[in-house]
Amino acid sequence: MHLIEGIKSRKSIGKVKQDPVEKEKIEALLELATYAPNHHLTEPWRFFVMTGEGRKVLGNAYRDIALEKVTDPTDEAIALIETKQHGKANRAPVVIAVAVSFRGQEEIERIEDRAATYAAIQNMLLGANAMGLGTIWRSGAPMYHPTMKQAFGLGENDELVGLIYIGYPEVEPKEKPRKPVSQVTTWMEQ
Repeated sequence: MHLIEGIKSRKSIGKVKQDPVEKEKIEALLELATYAPNHHLTEPWRFFVMTGEGRKVLGNAYRDIALEKVTDPTDEAIALIETKQHGKANRAPVVIAVAVSFRGQEEIERIEDRAATYAAIQNMLLGANAMGLGTIWRSGAPMYHPTMKQAFGLGENDELVGLIYIGYPEVEPKEKPRKPVSQVTTWMEQ
C-alpha cells in the first residue's frame, strides 16, 4: 500500500472479529510506533499489550471505576456492571494501552512528550491499516481515572493517552467526508 493511500484510507473501525491477530503483526506495529518523532529522542511512550485473559486488567479497571458510582450495589447490579465493563475490554482481540512517561515536570517537555506519544499511536494506526487490520483509538473519562493508572502500574510521572483496539475488520467502514483543506488553511506568503 502506498503511504499516501494508506493515510487517506485509514478509518476508525470499532467492530472487529474476535479472530486472533498474529503476534508478529503486533510486534511490527509497536516497532513502527517507536519511529515517531520525539524531541531530544526521549522515546516517552510505553505500551501494554493485552490479549486473551490479559484484557481482564482493563476490564477490572473499567468495573472498579463504574462501581464507584453505584449508590445501592445489589448483587444483580454488580453482575451487570461486571459484564458490561469486561465487555468493553473484550471488544477486540488485542488492546494496547499507550502511556507517556514524562521526562520532567516542565510543561513544555510534557506537551512535547505527549505529542510524541500521539504520533507513535498514529504510526500504529497507519501500520495496522496497511496490514489489513481494523483499529480504533479510544479514550474517555475512565482512561484518566487514578484506578486505570494504577491498573497499569503507572507512576506519578506517567499517564495513559490511548487505548488502541485492534482486530480484523468485521465490516468495511463507510467513507467519512473531510472538510476541504482550503477551509482550514491560511497561506501567509508575505
